[in-house]
Amino acid sequence: MNRQPAVYILANKRNGTLYVGVTSDLIKRIWQHKNNVVKGFTERYSVHQLVWYELHETMESAIRKEKMLKNWKRVWKLELIERSNPNWQDLYGTII
Repeated sequence: MNRQPAVYILANKRNGTLYVGVTSDLIKRIWQHKNNVVKGFTERYSVHQLVWYELHETMESAIRKEKMLKNWKRVWKLELIERSNPNWQDLYGTII
């Protein structure tokens, strides 16, 4: 996977704590979360499983989507994840 803007959702378990983020390098950013290089929310709550992501053509588009998702109700985020990843598998292995 080449460097490309992306929006992603991490979880600590099925229906657990969620984190919505944006990056220009998905593989690197998820690796950072998994290895607690990123201090803060994901480290504190062990939110390390990549359960959903969406690639974008531009960073501006990805940021708009991230802001939209952050304003969504929790149930809408859960439904988004369930549509493409019903078993809540960690998708990191599919992008490296």
